[in-house]
Amino acid sequence: MSLVEQFETEDLHPIDIVEGLAEHHDWEFDRVADDQIAMAVEGQWRTYSVTLAWSGYDETLRLVVTFEMDPPEGRFSALHEVLNSANDMCWTGAFSHWAEQKLMVYRYGLVLAGGASAGPDQINRMMRNAVMNCERFYPAFQLAVWGERPAKEALQVAIAEAYGRA
Repeated sequence: MSLVEQFETEDLHPIDIVEGLAEHHDWEFDRVADDQIAMAVEGQWRTYSVTLAWSGYDETLRLVVTFEMDPPEGRFSALHEVLNSANDMCWTGAFSHWAEQKLMVYRYGLVLAGGASAGPDQINRMMRNAVMNCERFYPAFQLAVWGERPAKEALQVAIAEAYGRA
């Protein structure tokens, strides 16, 4: 049965759909508020913190995936170089580093203006792609920062499709 068949999506809040997907995938989750949900998604490299929030003001479903990244002193420029190159390879979403929180962040916003709605398959794909991008580039970030490899060399590990569970 497809995800669409499992949900009656007409007039269903996007975060309700995400909650159903979290239950479907057996992910730990916390419904933070009516418009926000946080969950833990197990990948090959680590467990990712995934948060989705609905903004009615700008009609956007925001997805944020985080994982710890605390580069040693003197390696921030290497991180930024590989991060910028990784963003050039991403078609959806983008990475940034929140130094104060010691987190690598992958963000994506799905605009649903004019009363558009997203279905479970679309939201599931959005979440899956976000985690897969984190899985894909995590080794490159590690190689550039702790392995002290040049960004171009570190990104060679990201050329092949990553394998994980999302």
